Amino acid sequence: MIQLRPMTSNEYPAYCDYFIDDYSCEIAENYSHSMDRALEIANQDLLRSFPNGLEINDHELLCIESDSELVGYLWHSINANDKSTFIYDFFIFPSCRNNGYGKLAITALESQLKLIGIEQIKLRVAYQNQRALKLYQEVGFAISGYNMSKKIVS
Repeated sequence: MIQLRPMTSNEYPAYCDYFIDDYSCEIAENYSHSMDRALEIANQDLLRSFPNGLEINDHELLCIESDSELVGYLWHSINANDKSTFIYDFFIFPSCRNNGYGKLAITALESQLKLIGIEQIKLRVAYQNQRALKLYQEVGFAISGYNMSKKIVS
């Protein structure tokens, strides 16, 4: 059984540490930024989305639990105008993978969203993250586009 619950302020610093480390590596790899620049961007993105920590935000950070054990995180933001939510971060701890928690967490999120009239979940997957791409396709997501970039060399 999977439960999604709001993250507490005591859990937020650990999430920030994980997110900044993970996201900055993704930024450096995908956009050819230096690690210093990638860390700066990751910090800015987190602060822009959570300027007051967990207090009064358009974004929601959830803890994913199985039998009261923390197994991951899910960050999303609802857009009521188009009845959608966008998943910014979805992470199952490596030690908890291959137990079906990812699929169960998406199903639990869908159930919560249906209750409030949300009709669509959107997200972005890094091209090299084949594990996530496979999971999303298995639970019914369809590819709707590609993000592309080109480094201009002087």
